[in-house]
Amino acid sequence: MTVSRVVNGEKNVSATTREAVLAAVRQLSYAPNFAAKSLASAEQPRVGLPFANPSAAYLTEFLIGMLDQLGRAGAQLVLVRCEPGEALSERAAMRQLLEGQVSGVLLTAPLSDSASIRQAIAEAETPAVVVGAGRFYGDISHVRIDDRQAAYDMTRKIVALGHRKLGFISGHPNQTASAARTAGFQAAVRDLAPDARVWMEQGYFTFQSGLGAAERLLSGEERPSAIFASNDDMAAAAVSVAHRRGLDVPRDLSVVGFDDTAIATTLWPELTTVRQPIGDMGIQAVNLLLQQIRARRDGVAFKPADIVMPHVLIERQSSARYQTGMD
Repeated sequence: MTVSRVVNGEKNVSATTREAVLAAVRQLSYAPNFAAKSLASAEQPRVGLPFANPSAAYLTEFLIGMLDQLGRAGAQLVLVRCEPGEALSERAAMRQLLEGQVSGVLLTAPLSDSASIRQAIAEAETPAVVVGAGRFYGDISHVRIDDRQAAYDMTRKIVALGHRKLGFISGHPNQTASAARTAGFQAAVRDLAPDARVWMEQGYFTFQSGLGAAERLLSGEERPSAIFASNDDMAAAAVSVAHRRGLDVPRDLSVVGFDDTAIATTLWPELTTVRQPIGDMGIQAVNLLLQQIRARRDGVAFKPADIVMPHVLIERQSSARYQTGMD
């Protein structure tokens, strides 16, 4: 607020503070965003969305949900791309949004787990909502599903089909949702199939990483009869590798995914998967953020909320009951 007063020529700033701010402005070559200032003065909400999700299908579904809701509210969306895990890129993206005078920020995976971004939001005291994190951080509002329970439920489904040779492709190790899904899979195996043979491979939520993980799972003398991938992109990659190796899905290998994005129904066979209501999560996140923006404007305290939305198992053609000879 002090920087804003100096840049806008307001008088209620001491001479010493004014000089320090102006020196920093000169050093950083900062230029005010007058278009943003004009919009802000008209009290049109501006919602910032830094994005870096490697799954285009996930981001598309999220945007479809949130854009409709933003339009209804007369709010404007400001998109900024950044590289996940690169602190300089993350800080630059947040600086661009905050200097553009956004009213609030939405964080989707993987940036929902970025400590540097959450710190920047806290320091700026900007309203924010995290979407798709694997756990509730407590100091910022969340919209998510129970990733651990969802993975547990899908593993229970695979085990119920008779599979005891199970491959699992985890997501990015820096994301809490990935850790929660892995924990759900492992817990279900311990509880429901302690005699199962398990192969674990690291993925990164990308189709390319799924290819490498599936190759490793299917290249040994002994292989899984079912593969559970932590998202649909990697599950689609597993189906591709299976076909390339002459395996029929699901006769020779069952493959299941997570998210129920568009790719789940655009490949053959269509994927059995966990439906995460991504579009509805976008709507909920926008509503929650706008409530927080209004509360701040009105000087009303706003307690961070944790909205856990339901997941659904969607059974399609990529999974089948285990038969002798599948593996």
